[in-house]
Amino acid sequence: MDRYSAFPHLAFDEPAAHVLRITLDGPGLNAVGPEAHRELADVWLAVDRDPDVHVALIRGAGRGFSAGGSFELLDRLMNDDAARLRTMREARDLVFNIIQCSKPIVSAVHGPAVGAGLVAAILADVSVVGRSARIIDGHTRLGVAAGDHAAICWPLLCGMAKAKYLLLTCDPLTGEEAERIGLVSLCVDDDQVQDRALEVATQLATGAQQAIRWTKQTLNHWYRQQAAILDASLAYEMLGFAGPDAREGLASHTDKRDPTFGGPTER
Repeated sequence: MDRYSAFPHLAFDEPAAHVLRITLDGPGLNAVGPEAHRELADVWLAVDRDPDVHVALIRGAGRGFSAGGSFELLDRLMNDDAARLRTMREARDLVFNIIQCSKPIVSAVHGPAVGAGLVAAILADVSVVGRSARIIDGHTRLGVAAGDHAAICWPLLCGMAKAKYLLLTCDPLTGEEAERIGLVSLCVDDDQVQDRALEVATQLATGAQQAIRWTKQTLNHWYRQQAAILDASLAYEMLGFAGPDAREGLASHTDKRDPTFGGPTER
């Protein structure tokens, strides 16, 4: 995997012919730090250009998919304006680089899936999740607007009513419930997630590549039409990171207590 040496915070292997498996493998339940956030945004450009790859398969190592942004990343977002602007650009790139990648992407999701990692899990063309997977958007619980990917795709996937409920409350979803409402493609027993995802990836890798890629390209126009919604959600999210509610949200998470929000209420 020397051709992916520019992405040291991600792990790569080839479990089947023309299938590139990308593994989130880091501390804090694969939390996404500043460097990993940049790499997760950019790796899809490399996948798209790689003639040996027909399908990308993304998963998490260990006990879960990803715990979302690391404490280091969140601290920078709250205290460094340049970091906020850079991360906002990377967050936009992450969404649109996945959408624009011509190769189909499969996600294998077990355990917790939150934040930046959840972007790749949900925006993957086929998402395979375990029954007891724990899917949480988490933004409003942290004290910021639901940015990342959710505003452009959750209403399309599971409907506006469900999307509003889940994004406003941050209530967790099991994999079984996520499949029931249409947020993910497939739900399987926890011990079958990796094998089933690889089966789907292999099926796609041996299919008619132009037909599969052009179908993805066409369907993803539904997401491209929502570009202004993504930009607005990212701007509000980053604005929130500069305010007091985000600090309280992070402190309450660190202290393992309920937050007490008291920031400005103006729109």
